[in-house]
Formats: sequence, C-alpha cells, structure tokens
Amino acid sequence: MRIPPGLSEHVIALRLLEALHPGSTSSTDGFASLAHSQSGVSLRCAAVLIPLLWQAGKWHLLFTRRTDRVESHKGQVSFPGGECDNEEATAEDTALREAHEEIGLHPSDVRIIGRLNDIVTITHYRVTPVVGVIPYSYHFQLSEHEVSRVFTIPLDWLAQRENWDEHDLDLDGLPQAWPVIIYHPYDGEVLWGASARMTHTFLRVLGLITEEEHFVL
Repeated sequence: MRIPPGLSEHVIALRLLEALHPGSTSSTDGFASLAHSQSGVSLRCAAVLIPLLWQAGKWHLLFTRRTDRVESHKGQVSFPGGECDNEEATAEDTALREAHEEIGLHPSDVRIIGRLNDIVTITHYRVTPVVGVIPYSYHFQLSEHEVSRVFTIPLDWLAQRENWDEHDLDLDGLPQAWPVIIYHPYDGEVLWGASARMTHTFLRVLGLITEEEHFVL
C-alpha cells in the first residue's frame, strides 16, 4: 500500500479529532465490555506516546523493545509509556514523561497532534494513546533498565494485510480465548498484543485499513 500524498500532519490531526469520543473505551481483545466483565477489578491509569515521524519520504511509527529486566511485558515491542502519576493532570503529561524517561525524548521535541480513544487491556489498565510527531533523526538516550532498542516501521507496511495474522490467545483464569493481532517480524521485531491493537486503531482512524481487516472494537 502507498500512503496517499495528502495524508499530511494537519489531515492526521483532523482525523484523530473526528474519531475521538471522550469517555469511550475499546480493548486489546476487541470486546468493549471487558472493563465490566470481572467484578471487583479496578483499572489502573496509564498512557503511551505513539511517536509519528517522517523518514525517507514516508510516515513511520517508532517502537521500543523492552528489556528482560522490567517487571512486566519483558522483551516485548511497545510504545513508550506507563502508569500515571498522581500529580499528572493529563494523559499527555504521562506519555511525555514516560517517553523522556524511557528513550530520552524531550517533551519540547514532541508536537502533540491528538489522541486515540482509551484502550482497556486484559492486564487491567485503562490506557490513553497520545499521538505526537517527533523529529527525524534524533539522538535517543535509552533507559538501560527499561528499553533495549528503538526502531521504526513504515505506516504503509503496517497497513498491508499480509503482514499480520489474528490468533486466539488463552489466558489463565479467563473463561474464553481472546483474539490478538500478531505482526510478522520486521527488522527482527514482532509487534503484537496491545501495541498492535493501538496501531490498528490508528490505521483505521487514518483510513488505511477497514473494519473488515481487523476486529471490530
């Protein structure tokens, strides 16, 4: 797929705004009722930064690979992000702080252009994905404890249907299997799970994939 030349930063920001419905949620498994499916479970606040950059004449997303020393999601591909601090007023505050801590991306070097609707994950987080344009190239400073590398994937590759599969994942303690998106390896990395779900949501907002090409959220 070739990204339409008219997909400018301004157009992307407008499409994000049009698709945003404050207070609504989707989930990494594709079932919006997940947040209410387990009584007594409270959702923890979190936010991620979806870094968008223009490289070699096309849009890319930047991802991180987590180290094996972090508490959760060891070695997985993710966006920079984490839990909210009590003193943070917005998801943007959290996303920018986490990106600075994890990869040395200074908040002043990020141009926030919008949000995606919140994601409720099977690990009991309510995550707000924040989209920001970052410079290319950039001197990243990785947190040795949290991030082993950063890399980018072009939007046109991410939007190609032959580059991902959908599988049912059985999780301990849950009564059913949960469908997940698993991308084929790119630059030696495998994008899957919550980060892949957020990526698909972003691609759908931009009109690069259709409802039929992924789970209805």
